[in-house]
Amino acid sequence: MKRRTNLFIFLFLVINLLNCKIIKNEEKTASNSSGVTLNSHDFENNDFPKNRREVNDYEAVFNVDEITILTKIIRDFERKTTNQIAIVSISSIGTYTDFDKYAIDLSNYWKVGQKNKDNGLTIVFSKKLRKIRISTGNGTEKILTDQICKAIINQIIIPEFKNGNYYEGVYKGLAELIAKWK
Repeated sequence: MKRRTNLFIFLFLVINLLNCKIIKNEEKTASNSSGVTLNSHDFENNDFPKNRREVNDYEAVFNVDEITILTKIIRDFERKTTNQIAIVSISSIGTYTDFDKYAIDLSNYWKVGQKNKDNGLTIVFSKKLRKIRISTGNGTEKILTDQICKAIINQIIIPEFKNGNYYEGVYKGLAELIAKWK
Protein backbone atom coordinates (compact mmCIF):
# COMPACT_ATOMS: atom_id res chain seq x y z
CA MET A 1 0.00 0.00 0.00
CA LYS A 2 2.82 2.41 0.93
CA ARG A 3 4.54 1.70 -2.38
CA ARG A 4 1.34 2.49 -4.29
CA THR A 5 0.94 5.78 -2.38
CA ASN A 6 4.56 6.75 -3.13
CA LEU A 7 4.03 5.96 -6.80
CA PHE A 8 0.86 8.09 -6.82
CA ILE A 9 2.70 11.00 -5.19
CA PHE A 10 5.58 10.65 -7.63
CA LEU A 11 3.26 10.66 -10.65
CA PHE A 12 1.34 13.61 -9.22
CA LEU A 13 4.58 15.61 -8.86
CA VAL A 14 5.79 14.72 -12.35
CA ILE A 15 2.49 15.74 -13.92
CA ASN A 16 2.48 19.03 -12.01
CA LEU A 17 6.08 19.79 -12.97
CA LEU A 18 5.33 19.11 -16.62
CA ASN A 19 2.23 21.30 -16.42
CA CYS A 20 4.26 24.14 -14.85
CA LYS A 21 6.86 23.84 -17.61
CA ILE A 22 4.16 24.02 -20.30
CA ILE A 23 2.60 27.09 -18.66
CA LYS A 24 6.02 28.76 -18.38
CA ASN A 25 6.70 28.14 -22.07
CA GLU A 26 3.29 29.58 -22.99
CA GLU A 27 4.02 32.68 -20.89
CA LYS A 28 7.45 33.01 -22.50
CA THR A 29 5.90 32.80 -25.97
CA ALA A 30 3.28 35.39 -25.00
CA SER A 31 5.93 37.76 -23.61
CA ASN A 32 7.93 37.42 -26.82
CA SER A 33 5.06 38.53 -29.00
CA SER A 34 5.46 41.80 -30.83
CA GLY A 35 3.04 43.77 -28.68
CA VAL A 36 1.65 44.14 -25.24
CA THR A 37 -2.01 43.63 -24.46
CA LEU A 38 -3.36 46.32 -22.21
CA ASN A 39 -5.83 45.65 -19.46
CA SER A 40 -7.25 47.81 -16.68
CA HIS A 41 -4.27 47.03 -14.43
CA ASP A 42 -1.92 48.66 -16.95
CA PHE A 43 -3.46 52.08 -16.40
CA GLU A 44 -2.78 54.13 -13.30
CA ASN A 45 -6.18 55.74 -12.71
CA ASN A 46 -5.76 57.87 -15.83
CA ASP A 47 -5.38 57.56 -19.61
CA PHE A 48 -1.71 56.57 -19.50
CA PRO A 49 -0.38 53.03 -19.49
CA LYS A 50 2.47 52.14 -17.15
CA ASN A 51 5.92 52.77 -18.59
CA ARG A 52 7.48 49.35 -19.06
CA ARG A 53 10.63 50.00 -21.07
CA GLU A 54 12.21 52.20 -23.72
CA VAL A 55 9.97 50.75 -26.47
CA ASN A 56 6.34 50.37 -25.41
CA ASP A 57 4.57 48.69 -28.33
CA TYR A 58 0.94 48.62 -27.21
CA GLU A 59 -0.28 48.36 -30.81
CA ALA A 60 1.89 45.35 -31.68
CA VAL A 61 3.47 46.95 -34.76
CA PHE A 62 7.00 45.70 -34.06
CA ASN A 63 8.36 42.19 -33.79
CA VAL A 64 10.67 41.09 -30.98
CA ASP A 65 13.86 41.65 -32.98
CA GLU A 66 12.79 45.16 -33.94
CA ILE A 67 12.03 46.03 -30.31
CA THR A 68 15.43 44.65 -29.30
CA ILE A 69 17.26 46.74 -31.91
CA LEU A 70 15.43 49.97 -31.02
CA THR A 71 15.98 49.34 -27.30
CA LYS A 72 19.71 48.79 -27.82
CA ILE A 73 20.04 52.00 -29.83
CA ILE A 74 18.23 53.99 -27.15
CA ARG A 75 20.20 52.46 -24.26
CA ASP A 76 23.55 52.98 -26.01
CA PHE A 77 22.63 56.60 -26.73
CA GLU A 78 21.60 57.19 -23.12
CA ARG A 79 24.87 55.67 -21.84
CA LYS A 80 26.86 58.05 -24.04
CA THR A 81 24.81 61.21 -23.48
CA THR A 82 22.40 60.73 -20.51
CA ASN A 83 19.58 61.74 -22.92
CA GLN A 84 16.50 59.57 -22.52
CA ILE A 85 14.16 58.36 -25.26
CA ALA A 86 10.86 56.48 -25.13
CA ILE A 87 8.93 55.07 -28.08
CA VAL A 88 5.21 54.37 -27.66
CA SER A 89 2.69 52.89 -30.05
CA ILE A 90 -0.85 53.12 -28.74
CA SER A 91 -4.27 52.50 -30.23
CA SER A 92 -6.26 54.87 -28.01
CA ILE A 93 -5.76 58.14 -26.20
CA GLY A 94 -8.55 57.52 -23.71
CA THR A 95 -10.58 60.57 -22.80
CA TYR A 96 -8.19 62.95 -24.61
CA THR A 97 -9.39 64.58 -27.81
CA ASP A 98 -6.01 66.05 -28.84
CA PHE A 99 -3.28 63.54 -29.76
CA ASP A 100 -0.48 66.10 -29.40
CA LYS A 101 -1.61 67.04 -25.89
CA TYR A 102 -1.85 63.34 -25.00
CA ALA A 103 1.73 62.71 -26.20
CA ILE A 104 3.11 65.67 -24.23
CA ASP A 105 1.23 64.70 -21.08
CA LEU A 106 2.29 61.05 -21.40
CA SER A 107 5.93 62.08 -21.73
CA ASN A 108 5.64 64.34 -18.67
CA TYR A 109 3.75 61.68 -16.69
CA TRP A 110 6.42 59.08 -17.43
CA LYS A 111 9.14 61.65 -16.62
CA VAL A 112 11.17 60.88 -19.73
CA GLY A 113 14.45 62.73 -19.28
CA GLN A 114 16.42 63.68 -16.22
CA LYS A 115 14.77 66.19 -13.94
CA ASN A 116 17.72 68.57 -13.69
CA LYS A 117 18.46 68.38 -17.44
CA ASP A 118 14.95 67.91 -18.91
CA ASN A 119 16.68 65.90 -21.63
CA GLY A 120 13.92 63.55 -22.72
CA LEU A 121 12.28 62.74 -26.01
CA THR A 122 9.19 60.64 -26.60
CA ILE A 123 7.96 59.36 -29.95
CA VAL A 124 4.25 58.56 -29.61
CA PHE A 125 2.38 57.16 -32.59
CA SER A 126 -0.80 55.35 -33.40
CA LYS A 127 -1.27 53.20 -36.48
CA LYS A 128 -5.01 52.99 -35.77
CA LEU A 129 -5.47 56.74 -35.25
CA ARG A 130 -2.91 57.64 -37.95
CA LYS A 131 -1.16 60.13 -35.67
CA ILE A 132 2.41 60.76 -34.52
CA ARG A 133 4.06 63.25 -32.19
CA ILE A 134 7.63 63.77 -31.02
CA SER A 135 7.60 65.38 -27.58
CA THR A 136 10.77 66.95 -26.25
CA GLY A 137 11.82 68.17 -22.85
CA ASN A 138 12.77 71.83 -22.42
CA GLY A 139 16.48 70.97 -22.50
CA THR A 140 16.03 68.85 -25.62
CA GLU A 141 13.96 71.36 -27.58
CA LYS A 142 16.90 73.80 -27.60
CA ILE A 143 18.57 71.39 -30.06
CA LEU A 144 15.64 69.42 -31.49
CA THR A 145 13.23 72.24 -32.21
CA ASP A 146 9.61 71.69 -33.21
CA GLN A 147 10.61 72.50 -36.80
CA ILE A 148 13.31 69.80 -36.83
CA CYS A 149 10.96 67.22 -35.28
CA LYS A 150 8.19 68.06 -37.76
CA ALA A 151 10.64 67.77 -40.67
CA ILE A 152 11.80 64.35 -39.47
CA ILE A 153 8.20 63.23 -39.10
CA ASN A 154 7.13 64.53 -42.52
CA GLN A 155 10.24 63.66 -44.55
CA ILE A 156 11.41 60.41 -42.93
CA ILE A 157 8.82 58.73 -40.72
CA ILE A 158 5.49 59.34 -42.49
CA PRO A 159 6.68 58.18 -45.94
CA GLU A 160 7.64 54.83 -44.39
CA PHE A 161 4.39 54.66 -42.39
CA LYS A 162 2.38 55.23 -45.60
CA ASN A 163 4.00 52.10 -47.01
CA GLY A 164 3.19 50.13 -43.85
CA ASN A 165 6.85 50.16 -42.74
CA TYR A 166 6.39 51.28 -39.14
CA TYR A 167 9.67 49.86 -37.91
CA GLU A 168 11.64 51.44 -40.76
CA GLY A 169 9.97 54.78 -40.15
CA VAL A 170 10.71 54.78 -36.43
CA TYR A 171 14.21 53.35 -36.93
CA LYS A 172 15.19 55.97 -39.55
CA GLY A 173 13.51 58.78 -37.62
CA LEU A 174 15.27 57.74 -34.41
CA ALA A 175 18.62 57.63 -36.22
CA GLU A 176 18.08 61.14 -37.59
CA LEU A 177 16.99 62.50 -34.20
CA ILE A 178 20.07 61.01 -32.53
CA ALA A 179 22.38 62.36 -35.26
CA LYS A 180 21.02 65.89 -34.79
CA TRP A 181 20.95 65.64 -30.98
CA LYS A 182 24.63 64.77 -30.47
